[in-house]
Amino acid sequence: MAYIPLGLGRFTGKMLGAFISILPLARLKVSRNNINSTLGASMTDSETTRLNRQVYKHFGQTLFELAHILRVNNNNLDEYVVFEGAEYLNRALAKGKGVFLLSAHLGNWEMITAAVSIRYGVLSAIASPQHSPSVERLIYDIRTRFGMELIPKKKGLKKMISAINQNRIVGILLDLNTKWEQGVFVDFLGRPACTNKSLAIMALKMDTPVIPGFSVRKKDGLYHIILEEEVKLIRTGDRTVDIEENTALFTRIIEAQVKKYPDQWLWVHRRWKTLPCCPLPESKP
Repeated sequence: MAYIPLGLGRFTGKMLGAFISILPLARLKVSRNNINSTLGASMTDSETTRLNRQVYKHFGQTLFELAHILRVNNNNLDEYVVFEGAEYLNRALAKGKGVFLLSAHLGNWEMITAAVSIRYGVLSAIASPQHSPSVERLIYDIRTRFGMELIPKKKGLKKMISAINQNRIVGILLDLNTKWEQGVFVDFLGRPACTNKSLAIMALKMDTPVIPGFSVRKKDGLYHIILEEEVKLIRTGDRTVDIEENTALFTRIIEAQVKKYPDQWLWVHRRWKTLPCCPLPESKP
């Protein structure tokens, strides 16, 4: 797939995504329901259907782009990506306290890890294993070929602290559903979403800069690595409040990008699966 010209690959991927979007698949219902539940009030049925189709077209294109990451190197990186706001990341690294790169499953998140690894050479990332061993090997090879360190999501705290102490960039995707004991409920697109609180805990404890970074495809055909200025952490003196408020702050930053590029977000994910409450069982007579 990497030998297929990128333009042709993207066209093929777009057609593949359009075809998948009309099949009776369970995930199509998940993405459609997510769009309806969050954006439906401001969109017509035809608009939500169109957005759902655009989402699958986008991810069809990323399938072929994923293969092209195998061809990316320091000499041709500018043919694939454009860095916006690199000065924010440079400034944060200069503090010598490491950097947490706040990101999400938006655009092509594998492209941002490849680009940052090539450009800076000091990237670590929190990662969960894939269900398929074959996919796991492929993703592992793509992610580590540029020197990125993979930190397992489970029991990876020591490695994360070590990476920060080495002034590395630690990438965290903070837009996935998590179990209630691992997260806090914050507003995301108008609905309470259980969100991992580890980033807030670590950033507050280690005083590590948090830099938002997202990879989105724009009309010029390139992925723009959008880096934003350091997040000003909320510190009230109450640890519980600080964790909740900063997790909500991080989520609002992600939400702003999702609203800006709704066709490039992972709507197929069951983001609101964990509920903030559940009905009590009926008492037996």
